[in-house]
Amino acid sequence: MKAVRKILDSLEKNWFAEGKPLAPLYPLYDAADTFFFTPNAKTSGTCAVRDCVDFKRMMITVVLALLPCALMGMYNVGFQANSLLKTGAAGVPTDWHGAILNGIANVYPAIFEPSSVIGCFLYGLVYFLPIYIVTMIVGLGWEILFASINKHEVNEGFFVTGFLFPLIVPATIPLWQVALAISFGVVIGKEIFGGTGRNFMNPALVARAFLFFAYAGQISGDKVWTAVDGVSKATPLSFATQGVDALSAQYSMSSAFFGTIPGSLGETSTLACLIGAAILLLTGVASWRIMASMFVGGMGLAAIFASCPSITEAFPAATLGPCWHFVLGGFAFGMVFMATDPVTAAATKVGQYIYGFLMGALIIVVRAMNPAYPEGVMLVILFGNCVAPLIDYTVVSANVRRRVKRLEAR
Repeated sequence: MKAVRKILDSLEKNWFAEGKPLAPLYPLYDAADTFFFTPNAKTSGTCAVRDCVDFKRMMITVVLALLPCALMGMYNVGFQANSLLKTGAAGVPTDWHGAILNGIANVYPAIFEPSSVIGCFLYGLVYFLPIYIVTMIVGLGWEILFASINKHEVNEGFFVTGFLFPLIVPATIPLWQVALAISFGVVIGKEIFGGTGRNFMNPALVARAFLFFAYAGQISGDKVWTAVDGVSKATPLSFATQGVDALSAQYSMSSAFFGTIPGSLGETSTLACLIGAAILLLTGVASWRIMASMFVGGMGLAAIFASCPSITEAFPAATLGPCWHFVLGGFAFGMVFMATDPVTAAATKVGQYIYGFLMGALIIVVRAMNPAYPEGVMLVILFGNCVAPLIDYTVVSANVRRRVKRLEAR
């Protein structure tokens, strides 16, 4: 590491220091420097230190927690595609993805075998990696540009956003839409408000919402979830709108739990999400209050709906019950990774209970009572982001009034 330190010091002195040719790009150098070494900046004056975990380590922990979802998502893309190819119901993609897949098949033929774990993973990697690369290049480009203009450091928060976004889109999403969406999410969802820590909505969800409203044909529907040619297949949540019998006739609850169903790249496996939740909770990075209250709110209302004949007769999706709602769509992924974003979530302890419970219940309301929109997680969490400051304000105001009354009573 001494050699790396010497190289970085030389680059700063000769190229990135004040008055040097690349001085405007100092935030880019600083990002590389703090990637390898702990910043040597010191806080002057009075400060409070909670523990030894800094922002960089928190972001790395979130990325590690996302890895099970990413790995399972890549495997599932290949598994879904190869299962269809095996039956002859579909063909190998004819676009550039197919050219790469056929090239790999010349060396590793098992890439087209649904029974090959490595083959399915490589198949999914061909789709995931380009989305991730485009997201990081374009997103980091915007981050560096704004950091250079505003003269502040490139924050590690984007590494989480850049990992989250590829996991919440279909594998077949066009790369130009990826670049456009992440640009919207970073610039409109975060940077215009001052950057990391000042945004009031999750940038990854803002980017996906942009895609959902601007290019609905590439983000939803029955042709975007399987990386093959010639297949039109409804998603599990589409069957859910027809009721639990129609859903269970097509998919098993175990396949939904493990993640071998069509869906966005990283959202299909509830098991992978729970592994990520365990990592975040054991390290103290995420709020257990938000996760627990969102689970109780969602599963509690799902149980109430399923037990009311008048509701289930009017809305077939209400027959699903808590277990199906938990393992389908993005409920578990949103509960673990999106709702717990410390910047956009409620900050007070009581507020976190209200915030999580409200979102969990609203997701079930949207899923059960709006057949035109069978998911609900994305928009409900964005709505929760918007009302989180109001929830905190109400909780703090109530605490202040209670303390004032206590003082007056003395």
